[in-house]
Amino acid sequence: MKILITGGLGFIGGNFIRYILKTYPKIYIVNLDKQTYAANRGNIKEFSAYSHYSFVKGDIADRKIVNKAMRGCSMVINFAAETHVDRSIEDADVFIKTNVFGVHTLLEAARKIKVKRFIQISTDEVYGSRLSGSFKESDRLGPNNPYSASKASADMLVRSYFKTYNMPVIIVRPTNNFGPYQFPEKVIPLFVTNLLENKKVPLYGDGKNIRDWLFVFDNCRAIDLVRRKGEIGEIYNVGAGNEVKNIELTQMILERLEKSPKHIKYVKDRLGHDRRYSLSSAKLRSLGFKPKYGFQQALIYTIDWYKDNQNWWKKLKRKSS
Repeated sequence: MKILITGGLGFIGGNFIRYILKTYPKIYIVNLDKQTYAANRGNIKEFSAYSHYSFVKGDIADRKIVNKAMRGCSMVINFAAETHVDRSIEDADVFIKTNVFGVHTLLEAARKIKVKRFIQISTDEVYGSRLSGSFKESDRLGPNNPYSASKASADMLVRSYFKTYNMPVIIVRPTNNFGPYQFPEKVIPLFVTNLLENKKVPLYGDGKNIRDWLFVFDNCRAIDLVRRKGEIGEIYNVGAGNEVKNIELTQMILERLEKSPKHIKYVKDRLGHDRRYSLSSAKLRSLGFKPKYGFQQALIYTIDWYKDNQNWWKKLKRKSS
């Protein structure tokens, strides 16, 4: 089997490729990545050591490159996306180009060569905020920022290709991922690396916004399960049941790194900041999925990984500053 994975130099895509290469030696991976600021270029050398892997540099919105990369592939898993909410609020253009037009380009190419499965990696943010209960896959979408709106638009495009062309698509909507190799603009690596540099951590608003934290290794397992057993035309939420307030998360990180609450800097709340995300993962669990890693265990592992790999993230923070 030959699979095209887009965005494979990014955080989740890179961890997924690492998982597939080590688990399935008979699956050939083609990695299409634009190599934006958030790409982990170290993955190129690491992955290239495997004989069942190749890399194509390019934009998923570029039809010629997509057609070349997808040639001979029976499955497409699309991780490629612009994902940072704050950046989308400042300038949404690139989010629309990549997350909407790019997905359309992939869908058209996949439709023409008749792939057996097209898996779109979405996000819990497409549902919007919910103060109680949990979103099911059948609930309406209510995105509240340009990033989540662009991802919701992509989901609608993917759904339309299933309904109109009978394309074999599946949508996966994970909650907030964390783990090793995450670009240090996201909250957990940002807070950890700031504290390691003895800097303060910027906490939005009152710090009571709630997120369900999903360890990236568990997310990789979930996506692989959907790849193998998911039903065509369906949507699968991926949650871990680790709902934590941002202030509580911050306190956990401070404690692990032996820092005091004086390192917290409360900042003006983000525009359109969703109060709480929560997903029901009953459909995915019916396929046999169960998170393998406990939240505390995974958070400690992640904090220690950034502590032990400072050369990796210091270069990235210098370039993005």
